[in-house]
Amino acid sequence: MTVWVYVDTSKQVGDREHLKVFASEDAAETWLTENDPEGVAFEYEVLE
Repeated sequence: MTVWVYVDTSKQVGDREHLKVFASEDAAETWLTENDPEGVAFEYEVLE
């Protein structure tokens, strides 16, 4: 399983809005299109 992570570099580490975690690439792309068209989300594997 993987997730997609977006980091808002304008926010402080620990700020509630610093990271966004998405369950799918489509969800990440939809959010980015609406909120940060120049932003990028990276895919990470979920470790168990």
